[in-house]
Amino acid sequence: MADKKKKNLPPKAQSYQAFQKQRESKRPILMNCLKAFFVGGFICFIGQCITTLYIHFFDFTEQTAGNPTVATLIFITMLLTGFGFYDRIGQFAGAGSAVPVTGFGNAVISAAIEHRTEGFVLGVGGNMFKLAGSVILFGVFSAFVIALIKTILIQWGGL
Repeated sequence: MADKKKKNLPPKAQSYQAFQKQRESKRPILMNCLKAFFVGGFICFIGQCITTLYIHFFDFTEQTAGNPTVATLIFITMLLTGFGFYDRIGQFAGAGSAVPVTGFGNAVISAAIEHRTEGFVLGVGGNMFKLAGSVILFGVFSAFVIALIKTILIQWGGL
């Protein structure tokens, strides 16, 4: 809290904040960063292994193996979330499990599981796409803007 705000507080509130600051446990920031780095890296390693499997066993190219890899990672995440394992991974790794595409899959399926008592249409469908809708909207809008820029540059002979 800023010093100006502390001065405006009554003496009891100031002493309580000092007491709270003494009792607050220090966060292991370096350890949390290392956990996030290694778990996020391991998720990316699994994604690379899946991509390699698609390339070698299903005759995908490097360019075409990306989409099924993302779909597979999201499917695995949804299974792990449904069985309650991904929450433990998230508690251990923090942002390391939330940043890759698996964090998106976890957020979507968690909303669906949480609201399943409200019915399939209004509960599962409505709440599941609250997050997905904004991601899809910004993804489509970004693709449109990039395509527009590329088209303009091609027309001018830049690319």
